[in-house]
Amino acid sequence: MASKESILAALDEAEIQFINLWFTDITGGVKSIIVPASRIDTVFDGHVLFDGSSIEGGVRAVESDMRLVPDLATFTILPWDKPDERVARLICNVQTPQGDPFLGDPRTVLLQAIDEAREMGFSYKTGVELEFFLFQRDSLTQLLPHDDVSYFDLSTNFTQSIRRKMIATLNALGVCVNSGHHEIGSGQHEIDFDYDHALTSADHVLTARVALKSIAQHNGLHCTFMPRPRRDLPGSGMHTHQSLHDLETGKNAFADADNEYGLSEIGRYFLAGQLHHARGMVAVLAPLVNSYKRLGTSFEAPVYVTWANINRSALIRVPSITPGHEEHTRLELRCPDPSSNPYLAAAVMLRAGLDGIRQRLPLPEPLEETLLGQDRIRLRHAEVLPNSLEEALTALEQDEIILSALGPHISDSFMQVKRKEVDDYNRQITAWELENYLNRY
Repeated sequence: MASKESILAALDEAEIQFINLWFTDITGGVKSIIVPASRIDTVFDGHVLFDGSSIEGGVRAVESDMRLVPDLATFTILPWDKPDERVARLICNVQTPQGDPFLGDPRTVLLQAIDEAREMGFSYKTGVELEFFLFQRDSLTQLLPHDDVSYFDLSTNFTQSIRRKMIATLNALGVCVNSGHHEIGSGQHEIDFDYDHALTSADHVLTARVALKSIAQHNGLHCTFMPRPRRDLPGSGMHTHQSLHDLETGKNAFADADNEYGLSEIGRYFLAGQLHHARGMVAVLAPLVNSYKRLGTSFEAPVYVTWANINRSALIRVPSITPGHEEHTRLELRCPDPSSNPYLAAAVMLRAGLDGIRQRLPLPEPLEETLLGQDRIRLRHAEVLPNSLEEALTALEQDEIILSALGPHISDSFMQVKRKEVDDYNRQITAWELENYLNRY
């Protein structure tokens, strides 16, 4: 872990001129304040202030001053700037002027959920599969993919080169990449991150979204994490693998080699909790109007609130584990998409699972056969995810556990921002409407 001394040495050795202080608003947008490296002591002391009323989900103007307190473990040097303009980065928690955690800070919300898990004797780990599209930058009005290959294809040298540059950049930033490959859609890619503690994983998602866009831009491309940018292309997800670990022993609390699915009682309760709160938390995990043009309609994107081992259309999958490797037992939640705020997403996933443990919620039977194309009568008893952001927000309003996970400040602001997004979307006149109605009526 970085210390003040190691950071000072790194700044001096690399001749860093500036320090970028990152934090997020409730929508997951990265906000930053740049500080001359000569003022690093001010940064260390948490004396950098900003106007909290000016960000999404901030505070009233009369109480707007907020402090940025850096997490020294997030120190890294951004590799894409010119040598004479080198910039270092620190991700910050937001505090009030009195030094209290600001309850409108998404990173603070995740830290509180992690504390709750710790009180129950667990640490929470996640591993993220981040999908995204690369389009030709000079043809964004047409959204032309930068290649025309598909799943796991050995694509052109340029495509391979871009992906290698992206992975190398992430590694240079301290984001450990497990693997990367082409996805099913033209111009669509996936990069999988190493399994890590949930806060670190969320920091890595935040870092990756900035880094991948920067690398794309430097190579004449546009990188987007929009869930479904074109109707004839599949959607992009952010499948999240999760497990709880015993704080004292470090052992995977989900693992039970004697269970048919390799899941312990704790793992089954956690899974039941996430199924129970799936409809309530999906507005946070899939937070855009556009998200619901992926869920249930795109290739392998879930719509039914079910779980399984081999059924990739289920909401939660229990991946098969090789005998002797039970420490890798995990749950794969398949509804999150890469537009979500990674801190809020992890917080509601964790709180939902912990509620299942507390209440000892019963786990329904798995549904292993594929749901795609099945007779609707066979699925009439299966609960479904909301089919629009508007419906998802209504489900969120009715789920006290997920609302409490967000806290009143963020839940109120989130509902307000997202209701406005829905209203704006509903008022627009689309090209489809003009094409189908203008001359017909």
